[in-house]
Amino acid sequence: MEITGIISAIIVGLIIGALGRLVVPGKQHLPIWLTLVLGIVAAFVGGWIAAGLFSAGWIITLIVQILVAAAIVYLADGFYSRGSKGARGRTV
Repeated sequence: MEITGIISAIIVGLIIGALGRLVVPGKQHLPIWLTLVLGIVAAFVGGWIAAGLFSAGWIITLIVQILVAAAIVYLADGFYSRGSKGARGRTV
């Protein structure tokens, strides 16, 4: 992957993270910065999946990236909310 592809994936990843957060129903407990970082990860993973499975254009790649972002945000939110609930109830 060239440097322009990496920069594009980072920029698209920020947008993908926000869209992934919108696709997941209910209230998310993730901070926005973590959602955006997960969006960048989803842009790389979704792009890799779309390139491996499909020989389609950018629209299919974008849809796959949004679905991957929604899945990652959903899973991370479950882990994040479970961890923060346990920490709130303890007294030190």
